[in-house]
Amino acid sequence: MAVVTAVAAGVVAAGALAPTAAFAGGRPDAVQSGLNALVKDDGMPAALASVKGPDGRTRAYTAGVGDIATGAKVPVDGQVRIGSNTKPFTAVVVLQLVAEGKVGLDSPVETYLPGLLRGDGIDGRAITVRQLLQHTSGLPEYVNKDAILAGPKRYYEPRELLDTALAQKAHFAPGARWEYNNTNYLLAGLIIQKVTGRPLGEEINRRVVDRAGLRHTSFPTPGDMGIHEAHPKGYDRGADGSLRDYTELDPSWGWAAGAVVSTDSDLNAFYAALLGGRLLPAAQLAEMRTTVPVDQVAPGVRYGLGLMSRPLSCGGVYWGHGGTIPGYDTAGGATDDGRAVSITVTTIPDDAVRKHVEATVDSALCR
Repeated sequence: MAVVTAVAAGVVAAGALAPTAAFAGGRPDAVQSGLNALVKDDGMPAALASVKGPDGRTRAYTAGVGDIATGAKVPVDGQVRIGSNTKPFTAVVVLQLVAEGKVGLDSPVETYLPGLLRGDGIDGRAITVRQLLQHTSGLPEYVNKDAILAGPKRYYEPRELLDTALAQKAHFAPGARWEYNNTNYLLAGLIIQKVTGRPLGEEINRRVVDRAGLRHTSFPTPGDMGIHEAHPKGYDRGADGSLRDYTELDPSWGWAAGAVVSTDSDLNAFYAALLGGRLLPAAQLAEMRTTVPVDQVAPGVRYGLGLMSRPLSCGGVYWGHGGTIPGYDTAGGATDDGRAVSITVTTIPDDAVRKHVEATVDSALCR
């Protein structure tokens, strides 16, 4: 994998900033300004966004470069890995199965995966499907970022990943509190496969991607390590500040928690379709939007069943999730009145830069 020094990357990116656009009357475009700052000030190789305004018009934005080695332009609305934005896709399929009477939200995991969930303080008879989707199960995490970065093209079976989690002790009793955890969605994916008798990716593509008309979104097939449409390259920043190319990787380790490939505009369309009732019956959508406070993420943030709400500076909330995977970080969501925004940067930001991304999301939805 190619490595480029942070100094060289900064020079290339700084030379590729888009001019700050202005609306009628000379008011600067806050979204373009925000993306420019993410590149110039925060060192993101690229930033790209899709914004759907209250007028129904969609605007696409880019800043930085799509390839730090060549200086290639960022593809407008380029395809990216969306990481944990996969979780709402998985949750939608589970809730569709609930609506079909095939899964019970408050049934124990044991009902669908008998004998599978056993460990130190871990018992599938005491953990419900709802607790998986809402991250209140107490299960330990299976993701090991260092191992993933060391072997990005390795394929993982879901059961192998689950064994990593079950080798640890439960973090708390089921239902005692909230703690974000990829293992919950690994199990949700296994439940989908057991109940439907079909591969998870096929169910997500058929039940969500096709139904919502997402033309640039897919759940990768086993062994697929590429991004097949126009895309910016994705990088991980090493301790020495260098950027390593992680565009090609095997997303099997993310699976039901983080494998989907999409675009910013398709993510906007997904959340609009979900909030508009096109993917779930009203009862199941209401369950998905029934939240618990997660102030440890940020003040005012709440988590439902694979869906987060965040307060807006102009009042109200927006619904989405966000996703991080080596190479890409995506933030945004949609409001009940039809506004939507998705912003992607092409390396994982630190907490300070992530706040800048979230502030740009807020600016886009509140302008």
